[in-house]
Amino acid sequence: MNKKRWVALIVAAGLLFASLGFQFITSLVTYDFESMFNLQENDNKFDEKVIKKGSGTNKIAVIHLNGVIQNTTPSTLINTNSYNHDRFLDMLDEAGEDKNVNGIILRVNTPGGGVVESAEIHDKIVEIKQEYNKPIYVSMGNTAASGGYYIAAPADKIFAHNGTLTGSIGVIMESFNFAEFADEYGIDFNTIKSGEYKDIMSMSREMTDDEREILQTMIDDMYADFVQVIVDGREMSEDRVRELGDGRVYTGSQAQEKDLVDELGSLDDAITMMKEEQELGNAQVIEYEQGFNMDQLLGGTMTTMFGSEPDLVGIKDLLRQNNAPRAMYLYSK
Repeated sequence: MNKKRWVALIVAAGLLFASLGFQFITSLVTYDFESMFNLQENDNKFDEKVIKKGSGTNKIAVIHLNGVIQNTTPSTLINTNSYNHDRFLDMLDEAGEDKNVNGIILRVNTPGGGVVESAEIHDKIVEIKQEYNKPIYVSMGNTAASGGYYIAAPADKIFAHNGTLTGSIGVIMESFNFAEFADEYGIDFNTIKSGEYKDIMSMSREMTDDEREILQTMIDDMYADFVQVIVDGREMSEDRVRELGDGRVYTGSQAQEKDLVDELGSLDDAITMMKEEQELGNAQVIEYEQGFNMDQLLGGTMTTMFGSEPDLVGIKDLLRQNNAPRAMYLYSK
């Protein structure tokens, strides 16, 4: 490479770093440092955003659940808005323990997710209701299916929009099978295992009848748990739940006709009814926000610098997930 090309390369690199540095400084200048250094008067773990004014000693907490329910740690370098399981459970704890919070509304917009994660949220909701005797309403967004309905079942009241997709009561487990493709292209799989069923659901061969029976028994057990959650939460008979729970989705209006939801309406409607029914007319309505940390600042800055390309984030999340098949309370289109 001649001298001129080296000079051009150095100049281009300098301009790139100068541009990145300028955007980083711009992000710092435009960041809301007032809220960053805002010290709360209490020991709450999360900042509170007031969405409806009222008495600060009488509050309704709105907690949002967006995205697939799974216990993976989202990268804060590019994306700070994906579902964070531990943080969501912490928000539930915060609302339960806060003596000034007298009602909780979960805004649910999810196709469901992991069996264990959904059960953890469900159990936390039941715990809060029993230990703190606080009413919990659910307001469904575009989708509150499968695991989304599992966590909604124990709520005191469920709201849905007419067009909400809910239901999808059931369990699913899937994997790929590349056996024919491998045979056609001469690909060999070398598997060394300690037991007959160690490679159950292997992608390199057909599933045996015994393996299918083993997995079906597991799915049936998980489905029975799902059914019982609805029997307990909605006070419906098991036969009725199993009749409705064939995996199909329902619109909000269909779900109301089948007693899977109580009311049709928006989040505002849920707030209004909670105030009326729970005598919280002067309550302040708040949403929890994650308090400031350096990861969030850097995450926001990197998003500003490189853009919020959803395909990149999706690929990154996909690569981070475990490739092993898992049972899911998940509505998949």
